Amino acid sequence: MTKSLPNLPQPLVARRMERVSSFLAMDVLSAAAAKERRGDSVVHMEVGQPSAPAPRAAREAARAALDHGRIGYTEALGMASLRERIARHYRDTYGVSLSPERVVVTTGSSAGFVLAFLSLFDRGQRVAITAPGYPAYRNILEALDLEPVVIPLTKADGWIMTAEAVERAHAAKPLHGILAMSPANPSGTMIGRDALRELGETCRRLGLWFVSDEIYHGLTYGEPATTALASDDDAVVINSFSKYYCMTGWRIGWIVVPERLVRPIERLAQNLYISPPYLSQVAALAAFDAIDELEAVKAGYAANRAMLLEELPRLGITEMHPVDGAFYIYADIARFTNDSIGFARRMLEETGVAATPGLDFDPTEGQHYLRLSFAGSETDCREAVRRLKTWMGKAE
Repeated sequence: MTKSLPNLPQPLVARRMERVSSFLAMDVLSAAAAKERRGDSVVHMEVGQPSAPAPRAAREAARAALDHGRIGYTEALGMASLRERIARHYRDTYGVSLSPERVVVTTGSSAGFVLAFLSLFDRGQRVAITAPGYPAYRNILEALDLEPVVIPLTKADGWIMTAEAVERAHAAKPLHGILAMSPANPSGTMIGRDALRELGETCRRLGLWFVSDEIYHGLTYGEPATTALASDDDAVVINSFSKYYCMTGWRIGWIVVPERLVRPIERLAQNLYISPPYLSQVAALAAFDAIDELEAVKAGYAANRAMLLEELPRLGITEMHPVDGAFYIYADIARFTNDSIGFARRMLEETGVAATPGLDFDPTEGQHYLRLSFAGSETDCREAVRRLKTWMGKAE
């Protein structure tokens, strides 16, 4: 047995890790799972995960690939057939002509962000993001020694990042890029076609990279979402099969990049990931042929959304960001609390309804916001409302 030696220096954790926060939605999920292990019932509204399985065609394609035998590496940029099919998707859906060589298949959109940030920005450079906004943006940027610059969203601007806000932030201290999301997480609010075009024009004029997160495309309840590529061929667009295609655990996504970025990103992908998972790529390719099934799932989200937008005001939740797409409601709960973490904790403990505190998405104003996901079943959403009716009265 090796004896421990006293007074020896201990290796330290990298200092950058002090700047990387936990993902509160996943912390809530862990607490909810622990409650379930104790035998309690939980309605899950904390994570952005479709309750439906991957489409049948995707599962059958994966099963056939398994039966065939060998599951190996692919090219680092992804299978040519999948890259071609994604390029066709842009032509069919948005009318955008796109060379398949510009498509990079990734291990989920999370890997897409890492590849994009590493290829676009040098250490210490400044990237504008929004508050509220997806917390992993801030944390990935911090982990890569980049500086996130927060642009607070306002009701006057329609709760979106605007070209004017980017100009002001850049004038205060130069930026090197921006990251916009539409439909957004945590709100589902969309950036309209004109505002998206203005963002692209502003970035080109100021010499900034424009990264557009379009992971919730396909999930809109009025006007369809517009891709940044429709007005800005130099934009870096990130998307995924996780949300509309119901394939969260398959960890498969893509990036569309300008031609000059393809080889640098390929070198990074070769070394960081080798290749995206072959089985997931096979399934993703088949998922494009399951639109009828996926539209039926989306219709379920639409019904949940309509029900919650009718019922939540009756509980006293009347202020929320526009729910144009995705499957979230970002609600102001200031009349109930100024401590969203404590509120979400009590709500889980006392009602079994799990939701994510707004501080996950906005470290300043999120103390009086709550995000509710309606990606579950209609039965679950109605049960959540039923449980909250009495409890919200007590919370006042």
